[in-house]
Amino acid sequence: MKKLLTLTAIGTVLLCSNASASGFNLKEQSAAAQGNAFAGATAGAEDISYSYFNPAGLTRHKGTKMSFGGTWIAPRSKAKRAVANEGTPLEQTSGYTGDIVHAAVAPNFYLSHQFNDRWTGGLSLNVPYGMITKYNDLWAGRFHGTLSKVTTVTVTPMIAYKATDKLSLGAGFQMQYIKARLRNAVHYNPQNPAAEDKASLEGDTFDMGYQLGALYELTPQTRFGIGYRSQIKHKLKGDIKFDGIMGSVLGMNQDIGARLTTPANLTIGAYHDINDKWSVMAEFGRTYWSSFEELRIIGDKGLNNVTEEKWKDTTFYAIGASYQWDDQWKFRAGFAVDQSAVGQEYRTPRIPDSDRLWYAAGAEYKYNDKWTFNLGYTYIRAKKGKVKLNGSHEGDDTRGTLRADYENDIHILALSANYNF
Repeated sequence: MKKLLTLTAIGTVLLCSNASASGFNLKEQSAAAQGNAFAGATAGAEDISYSYFNPAGLTRHKGTKMSFGGTWIAPRSKAKRAVANEGTPLEQTSGYTGDIVHAAVAPNFYLSHQFNDRWTGGLSLNVPYGMITKYNDLWAGRFHGTLSKVTTVTVTPMIAYKATDKLSLGAGFQMQYIKARLRNAVHYNPQNPAAEDKASLEGDTFDMGYQLGALYELTPQTRFGIGYRSQIKHKLKGDIKFDGIMGSVLGMNQDIGARLTTPANLTIGAYHDINDKWSVMAEFGRTYWSSFEELRIIGDKGLNNVTEEKWKDTTFYAIGASYQWDDQWKFRAGFAVDQSAVGQEYRTPRIPDSDRLWYAAGAEYKYNDKWTFNLGYTYIRAKKGKVKLNGSHEGDDTRGTLRADYENDIHILALSANYNF
């Protein structure tokens, strides 16, 4: 019975199915950086939205500034040829599931204020993780998941210090709230494969981490940046409820807790103005997903179980270029390579993650000395993902095997407005 509850609870944090980056990261922090596929995001500091990647860049912005916007994320993920065996002689097949993900809008907000020639403060609000995946309740892989939904909000106060004419340092304090919901089918009588119930789990948590950054301006035309966002140790609290006999008769409804360490992120960027018209930039990012080693589930009715995970660190590479058309218009382009955090033998239908390529473009319009507007568009083409769960992983003895092929791609459109007070 402990294994049964672990099956249901494991998706609490894994349901943060990726929308635009590996694992369950969501890149939505800057419409300007979006136009360059986030190349140079750590070094560019072109507006205050770049402070998400490197708070040290705030020293380049004088006075008081505000930036706000939103990102429309339209992913597409379709499962084909799904075949499952739930630990019984019965095999089920779903030929084609249709689209299992849905479009969403992720807002962002930034504020900065220069205290003096050395110190600048800032504040950011972002939605770094968020996704909904939904399958038909009767699809072949329903014991691995039918509904996954997550909502997150992160607020980061920041401070930047100009140590020398060339070097700036920055730090921030991440305050992150996550709310998640999971739903899937469960067996409650191993002797009767038709004896199914539906389980729903909800949980949330508020936890904290930190951010560090440095910006070095080699010349007025060339600068380098490094940014680090720490891991955050989450302790989700919630409950699990069953629709039918497992809740009303067997009394399986209970409160649960789950522990998860979200990964640290290291980014290194470079930015260079070739001349008054052309600029080039590059970015290297490393996400330390290997910190996700296990998911521990504890219930108030005796549940205490651990599920092993096999995620791996991932690398993000990006290059970009910008062209200053005139005093008002700037155009951007970028390309990136983004690695998947999980292989097909551990990939689940909640996170049909795979390697992907980014193709980005953007435009900036300076209306006057007060207002500037940015538009960024990205098309992400993902490799075909495969799920090959053979039923041998801890907990999968009651979920059974699942094999499925996925086709994934994403369209992202970002808009922002910047105001100088």
